[in-house]
Amino acid sequence: HNGLTTHRCQQILVIIFLCINMLLIVTFLKKECFHASTRYILFFVILLSDSFLLLMSDILLILTNFKCSLQVWLCLIISLFVLLYSIVTPVTLTAMTLERYVAICMPLRHGQLCCIRSTMYCILIIHGLSSGPCIVILSMFFASASLSFYRQYTICSVELFILYRWQDHVRSAVHQFYFLIMSITIVFSYVKIMKVAKAASGENKKSTKKGLRTVVLHAFQLLLCLLQLWTPFIETAVLPIDFNLYRNVRYFNYILFNIAPRCLSPLIYGLRDEAFFLELKNLMPALSCSEKRKCNLMHNSHT
Repeated sequence: HNGLTTHRCQQILVIIFLCINMLLIVTFLKKECFHASTRYILFFVILLSDSFLLLMSDILLILTNFKCSLQVWLCLIISLFVLLYSIVTPVTLTAMTLERYVAICMPLRHGQLCCIRSTMYCILIIHGLSSGPCIVILSMFFASASLSFYRQYTICSVELFILYRWQDHVRSAVHQFYFLIMSITIVFSYVKIMKVAKAASGENKKSTKKGLRTVVLHAFQLLLCLLQLWTPFIETAVLPIDFNLYRNVRYFNYILFNIAPRCLSPLIYGLRDEAFFLELKNLMPALSCSEKRKCNLMHNSHT
């Protein structure tokens, strides 16, 4: 009974999150001025990445909760995307922090460095960097697994692809390297923006303080995302002890490190950003009017 209640709460959270994200995605697509801004484009990338990751990880969690087995090759395909997009969000957050650094500390070069063409290259670089841990983990798996292993049925998880202890150490080293680089980038940007904020005055001071708060929120969001990279080590240690404990720990990690940091994205850009919030408010009456129109049409058709 408790497991069923937990599962329902999980699905409600997922549905709410996906609905909010879809609303923000529609808001971005409807307003053309957002398409010319680097930070809004990167925000759009995060929305797509988070929505896809949440959907895929939710499917895996459901399969785990109901002890459903998949063939290893199918689990491999699903895990490929989960591994990739679990890194895309923190890397994109780091890129957005750098964009705020350029906008505040190098305003004269912001238009040149953050043009649409540069943003497209940036998105390709983000996906290239994000594929690094995925390539390392799967390369070690391909080099170690036999062909018969791909046809076996098992509960799907990323830990499935760690066959030897040394592979776990390599994965840990890669994740810690990413954690270190992104943390240094965040701290560097924060310190530089703080220096500009202290020297600024009037409207510039207000703008830099807002940029500083955005970087702090990015840092907190990034910390939760990066802590997620360490959750597989906890789950690997718990799995041999007790499956029910493993399921509970995995659910806790899913809520705290998957859903929580991704709920901050709508907060940072959906509510705190004036332009985006204004467009979101303009979209809501349109949605309510369309719903009323549908209801009226249905009512007229019945009468």
